[in-house]
Amino acid sequence: MNGKITFTIIKPGAVEKEFIGPILNIINENGFHIVAMKLLHLTQAEAEAFYAVHKERPFYSSLVESMTSGPIVVAILEKDNAVEEYRKLIGATDPSQAEEGTIRKLYAESIEANAVHGSDSDENAIIEGNFFFSTSDKFFKS
Repeated sequence: MNGKITFTIIKPGAVEKEFIGPILNIINENGFHIVAMKLLHLTQAEAEAFYAVHKERPFYSSLVESMTSGPIVVAILEKDNAVEEYRKLIGATDPSQAEEGTIRKLYAESIEANAVHGSDSDENAIIEGNFFFSTSDKFFKS
């Protein structure tokens, strides 16, 4: 992975607890440039479409329910080697296993309520970014 963009979601629980500012601050302090961002509330249909890749997994319904439970912040972040660097910054999915100082260690409650999403590949960063932002933008072309 060596692309310059990644995609993130600040999830409903972190938004509700007013962690948007502190999370964005950590992102900025670690050299990421926010190139697109918006606050929105996913509909059931949008959440189902975004997480369709997980449709057959046992956690799909609870994931959709969680992601529609309140507002989220979606953002495109730019930095060299963005996906890998951001995944290091957010930490392990299980906050009890996340390294000290990572976003999930600081702000997540559990595996399910893990505060943020980060793309797992350059290709998925483009796909996920295109889901929420205009494909005419230069950031989202493959």
